[in-house]
Amino acid sequence: MQSPSPVSCDRTTSSGAEPYPIAAEPSELRTAAPVPGAEAGTAVEGRSPIADPNEHLPVDPKLPLKGAAPGRVARFARETLKAAATLLILALAVLAALVIWESYVTAPWTRDGSVRVQVAGIAPQVSGQITEVRVVDNQYVHQGDVLYVIDPFDFQVALDTGKAQLRQKAADLQVKQLEAERRQHLSDLATTPEEQQLYAGNATQARAAFDAAQQQLAQADINLKRTQVRSPVNGYVTNLLMRVGDYAHAGATNISVIDADSYWIDGYFEETKMAHICIGDRAEAALMGYRDPIIGRVQTVTRGISVSNATPSTQGLPNVDPVYTWVRLAQRVPVRIKITDVPPGIPLVSGMTATVTIRSAEAQERGGWLRQRFASLLDRLDDIVHAPRPSPGCVPRIGDDNGATVILPTPKPVAPLDPEEINPGLAPGIAKSPLAP
Repeated sequence: MQSPSPVSCDRTTSSGAEPYPIAAEPSELRTAAPVPGAEAGTAVEGRSPIADPNEHLPVDPKLPLKGAAPGRVARFARETLKAAATLLILALAVLAALVIWESYVTAPWTRDGSVRVQVAGIAPQVSGQITEVRVVDNQYVHQGDVLYVIDPFDFQVALDTGKAQLRQKAADLQVKQLEAERRQHLSDLATTPEEQQLYAGNATQARAAFDAAQQQLAQADINLKRTQVRSPVNGYVTNLLMRVGDYAHAGATNISVIDADSYWIDGYFEETKMAHICIGDRAEAALMGYRDPIIGRVQTVTRGISVSNATPSTQGLPNVDPVYTWVRLAQRVPVRIKITDVPPGIPLVSGMTATVTIRSAEAQERGGWLRQRFASLLDRLDDIVHAPRPSPGCVPRIGDDNGATVILPTPKPVAPLDPEEINPGLAPGIAKSPLAP
């Protein structure tokens, strides 16, 4: 039996060791230089050359590398885009931080606003039982309308008594004046100086009693009119709890009327935002639950708020708090907004919450809403860099404001009357001299 030939053994070993021979790339096969005698050796051995994965085939330097330049350009473009995106994100982050700082720290707006109103607490000026109530709760009343009536019987009696006493005092004054005048025309034989002085004094006393009776009558008359309690303002009756039969005490408030002409809005702004608030600036107050804002103007700025350190101690010395924290909260200053326009359908109720925003006069003259917002943002960013600069004349100096006051008309005492007007022709000819023809 013959042993296998070396050639056959080599072929068997080669096929078994490398069942998946690695084929060379066509480009490498084309560029590789043929080695003389290699084909002969391969033909003698009867096997194909095996490419070594760790061995690099020689490359012809005269041939250009495909894809080298485009890859470097793409890689440079990607790096540039990454850097640009990073800078853009950083710029947007800085801008967002500045906008948030401007919106929450320096912009003149606040969510801490409320609707305010004046309330007239009405108290009767005379005491008595309530016999009639002419209003109901939440009813609108005009100035001068009767709200309720107090029993007028006692006051009518006092008025009639005063009239009777006035007639009596007037008659007494008339007689005594005429007697005094008559004594002044008599001769020394019919009267004496002492008697003349006595009658003149009696006439003066009668005049004083007559004047006092007139004032008492005027008091009785005004007390009778005060039994009809009237509204001093135009507004709404609120929280009405009285009923017929209650006893009204003089000076004790028993009915309240909201003054419909006195509504205003208080905005409590942080002190860091006060540099951007000027008297006369446009103000917008958005109530919770309503879309359209209430339009107004900045009317006044409160000139004082409570300070706890100013509270005197038991000895009258200032009581200063020894605690001082690193984080200091900004104080809130009340700013009064005068209402100029209320959108239809929005009821004004005292105590409602409002978000108040102040629009400067310069921002109003800059065009549309977007332009106004952009200009306002630029101004606020400038304030962040250079600190806020208040405009001169924004808030009047202390002592420049003249507050307007409302005076309620009060009754005045009646002018003194002439007794002859009350009792005409009581004593005709009493002053005539008996010596006269």
